[in-house]
Amino acid sequence: MPKVTRDDVARLAGTSTAVVSYVINNGPRPVAPATRERVLAAIAELGYRPNSVAQAMASRRTNLIGMVVPDARQPFFAELSHAVERVASERGKIVLLGNSDYTAEREIHYVRAFLGMRVAGLILISQGPSLQTAAEFAAHDDARVVLLHRRPASSEDVAVVTDDVGGAELAVAHLLGHGHPYVACFGGPVAAPAPGDPVVDHTEGWRRAMAAAGVDTEAKGRLIDAPFDRYGAYRVAVDLLDSPDRPPAIFCSTDDQAIGVLRAAREVGLRVPEDLAVAGFDDLPEAGFSDPPLTTVASDRDAMARAAVDLVLDDSLLVPGSDTPRVRRFPSRLVVRRSCGCGESPRSRS
Repeated sequence: MPKVTRDDVARLAGTSTAVVSYVINNGPRPVAPATRERVLAAIAELGYRPNSVAQAMASRRTNLIGMVVPDARQPFFAELSHAVERVASERGKIVLLGNSDYTAEREIHYVRAFLGMRVAGLILISQGPSLQTAAEFAAHDDARVVLLHRRPASSEDVAVVTDDVGGAELAVAHLLGHGHPYVACFGGPVAAPAPGDPVVDHTEGWRRAMAAAGVDTEAKGRLIDAPFDRYGAYRVAVDLLDSPDRPPAIFCSTDDQAIGVLRAAREVGLRVPEDLAVAGFDDLPEAGFSDPPLTTVASDRDAMARAAVDLVLDDSLLVPGSDTPRVRRFPSRLVVRRSCGCGESPRSRS
């Protein structure tokens, strides 16, 4: 069968090809509702498929959204990127995903590649955009960039984040409320990122909750350097929990760490929560299926993903002095399960 063209759609709809183009591209000129319906009906009847490459060349913008994450194998980033992809699909966009592997070189590689492909926007989960990354943004002055999950204190970029400090305070205060003399904290590795990183903020929330309860955070063994993933956290926890100075309760900066701690506790013969209370941060789906189910802090990943996609497609980001909020911060809430010492509960606390 011959290929259906825009001219064919215009003839069937009884209008011009320019009007067909306005309907397909949603502008730049308005189209009367009745005319729009005729064009859409003609498109459906003929099975017309617009040439997306030609559209992108005409508008100098594709229907792609670039997204760079540190490591899509980590459950939190997998959940967040999936949420972004789902929302982008609703908006008729396709997400291209790149993994920076926590290195500036790979981050720059993907930022440069995606911006060079004329993506509609770029969503970046970064340890902190480097000077080279910032230079790439500047070289593409029509680029719409949104930071997600983390916004360095020095950054002026638009960002979507959650209340990491407040959420951690909720979890640690809850553990202390069970009568534990102190709560140890699994922070990040020794070479932790600068302030503004969520894990650093989780540690700050731990410090604040401990200080509010009059508990020392500087005593040896209370802030523990541990990898973000469950495997590294498990190895650290085995040594810690098999020692005479093991803590009575542990707050983990990520659920992945907490899952590693639960595995380690079982291996050394400790019962959770009878011998050791544990809480995490992220509320991964796996947290509700761990044994025992994990008390944790939840952020609204779906709302954050929707906000990030909405912002990255917002032309006002390109307007100097725009009143678009530079930071959208979503609240955290405590999800209470059994690992802290409470009974199973569907309730959450904000």
